[in-house]
Amino acid sequence: MNIMERLQDIFRDVFDDDELVLTKETSAEDIEDWDSLAQIRLIVAIEKEFHIKIPIDEVQELQNVGEMAELVKNKLV
Repeated sequence: MNIMERLQDIFRDVFDDDELVLTKETSAEDIEDWDSLAQIRLIVAIEKEFHIKIPIDEVQELQNVGEMAELVKNKLV
């Protein structure tokens, strides 16, 4: 399973929406319930899933799911 597929599973779990389909362009503006609390839950879930740490300053720079996937990929290297 690639990073985008794993992220999609995480997003579906966090937002409790099995129909949610992510693209690299998906952003907080595209998902109604994506607020600051959901952002924290997403980051915690991503850190657990991939066994990485994501500093808050790097989280704040992310514009969309594509950038999030790229950040995860870079942390895994």
